[in-house]
Amino acid sequence: MSKILSRVDEEWRRRCRQARFLLSAPHAGALPADGGIEIAFAGRSNAGKSSAINALTEQNQLARVSKTPGRTQALNFFELGEGARLVDLPGYGYAKVPAEMRKDWLKLIDGYFRDRQALRAVIIISDIRQALTDFDRQMLDYCRARVLPCLILLSKADKLNRGPALDSRRRILRELEAAGVPVEVVVFSAMDSTGLVETRRWMATQFDWPEPAA
Repeated sequence: MSKILSRVDEEWRRRCRQARFLLSAPHAGALPADGGIEIAFAGRSNAGKSSAINALTEQNQLARVSKTPGRTQALNFFELGEGARLVDLPGYGYAKVPAEMRKDWLKLIDGYFRDRQALRAVIIISDIRQALTDFDRQMLDYCRARVLPCLILLSKADKLNRGPALDSRRRILRELEAAGVPVEVVVFSAMDSTGLVETRRWMATQFDWPEPAA
């Protein structure tokens, strides 16, 4: 298994060397052509979406990281080459964002999930120290409606010791299993690379990237 993970990780690195920012879409009319394969990153404001994208692509400046929650105000698209894209969705649930802006974000996200044919999978970023929010569950509902594979990254795992971190994962899994939600959960840290290889392997499967030869 370790050799397989290593090969997938090397293939991911090869493909992500060409990762670049493509465009920012503040409304549906600004979306790129609906083709290829997209994996969307969703999560509450300041949960670590941009940091996760940067860690996964090994490009510290690819996605803009801000200490100000709610900074991502559009759908940000990142091109990985060969029709593969990452999509950073606006962070949700930040109280200081004006209500009208939150309404516009939800409308944009709702339309993207409902109509986007290129969308193949979703990664939900959730702070490992906090419970899943109603917005997280709304994202899960979107995934169920479209039958989209979903991965939950319990971010900022470096803030906890290994035992409490694994306890959090087990708690989330029990909660989702009881609700009948098919989802994978990975303990993740952009700071110390916890869960990085597992997440890349999952994403490579969604992108239909062939496993490199032994």
